Amino acid sequence: MKITKICCIGAGYVGGPTMAVIAQKCPHIQVTVVDLNAERIAAWNDENVDNIPIYEPGLSAVVAEARGRNLFFSTEVDKAIDEAQLIFISVNTPTKTYGKGKGMAADLKYIELCARQIARVAKDNKIVVEKSTLPVRTAEAIKNILDHTGNGVQFQILSNPEFLAEGTAVDDLLQPDRILIGGDITPEGQNAIQALVDVYANWVPTDKILTTNVWSSELSKLTANAFLAQRISSINAMSELCEKTGADVNEVARAIGMDSRIGSKFLKSSVGFGGSCFQKDILNLVYIAKSYGLNEVADYWEQVIIMNDHQKRRFSAKIVQTLYNTVASKKIAFLGWAFKKDTNDTRESAAIYVANDLMNEQAQIAVYDPKVSAAKILADLDYLETRSHEANLSLVTSFSNPYEACANAHAIAVLTEWDEFTKYDWQKIYDGMQKPAFVFDGRNLLNRAELEAIGFVYQGIGS
Repeated sequence: MKITKICCIGAGYVGGPTMAVIAQKCPHIQVTVVDLNAERIAAWNDENVDNIPIYEPGLSAVVAEARGRNLFFSTEVDKAIDEAQLIFISVNTPTKTYGKGKGMAADLKYIELCARQIARVAKDNKIVVEKSTLPVRTAEAIKNILDHTGNGVQFQILSNPEFLAEGTAVDDLLQPDRILIGGDITPEGQNAIQALVDVYANWVPTDKILTTNVWSSELSKLTANAFLAQRISSINAMSELCEKTGADVNEVARAIGMDSRIGSKFLKSSVGFGGSCFQKDILNLVYIAKSYGLNEVADYWEQVIIMNDHQKRRFSAKIVQTLYNTVASKKIAFLGWAFKKDTNDTRESAAIYVANDLMNEQAQIAVYDPKVSAAKILADLDYLETRSHEANLSLVTSFSNPYEACANAHAIAVLTEWDEFTKYDWQKIYDGMQKPAFVFDGRNLLNRAELEAIGFVYQGIGS
């Protein structure tokens, strides 16, 4: 089958950038991204392409090139489903907050709603592609829904997990380490796989396009994120030991990272990993292991999450302890709220939990992040339901200028590794702070010697 029309359900961090790059590289294919969130679609269609809702370096230029030519954003979900030959499902799959599997299993209600809508609308054969991160055997559930509630239409279900790192998503899409496509071993399934292979082959070398069965593809995504998160928690565990013994975690990481068997990536100690994938996917893996009675396997992977949570609590506790065991009414400036640099995504950001801990101690939090809005910061804290909206409003203030955020602060906490933080006039910041002036570098980003020469009391992670 030669694909000429693609629909993607979900205009978020995965669907938007992925479809924009496909449209840019495949001008012969009409790509329509649909979402029920009219405000989000309006932002994607904003005349000023810099106002698109997802911040990723290089994304606005890709959207500007393809939008209106063969890339479209719409709320007309049924129409896009009806016209498309290939449908990507790229909706949210959060961790369940209710019922069986609460706190671990993926909540698939949005996936099921998509499947039922596709089944209701489709009048001809479709290829349906899982793009969201999903637990193993989800494709089977989608296929059951489509086969039993459809209109006699034949559906082929593919798994095509994303391996994007926010902040480098466009580069990851343009030059991927690999494209993974899983499908049935039947002739129809293999034809569907080839149809999607042909789309990616417009710019991805074929030796980087891997084809597997559906279940291997689904599990590979969870496994990849689990392995990466495990490395972060491992080095963070060592960071606490380094602090106790006088070792420097950065020197330890450099030494072991030069071992070719280990490698240097994901060995940077920090206040903890965040984002939408790592915690959710590991908890999903834990739940799957427990459901098969593999308790030791589940315990092993759950420890990665336990270590990550501990690192965040340890960081906030260090701030309180260093500030003479009280931060009540003290101003703590947060540099960064996004979970990593070069994104406006705050999901599971360490900053949220560190701020929450300090607000429980009645600290006044002043936040500066170059891409995260004040409304989003407040919404993140409200979502925790620790305090009322009014209480959060009284304890956190967002600033559009980093120097104003730090003015009269007792301490600064670096929570995101934005490059611009290294370029500030730190003497000016020091002059405007309460004394002694503390810096808690949760990303080991800043130059310790330079800050201490100015007069700051500096504390990093693992040194």
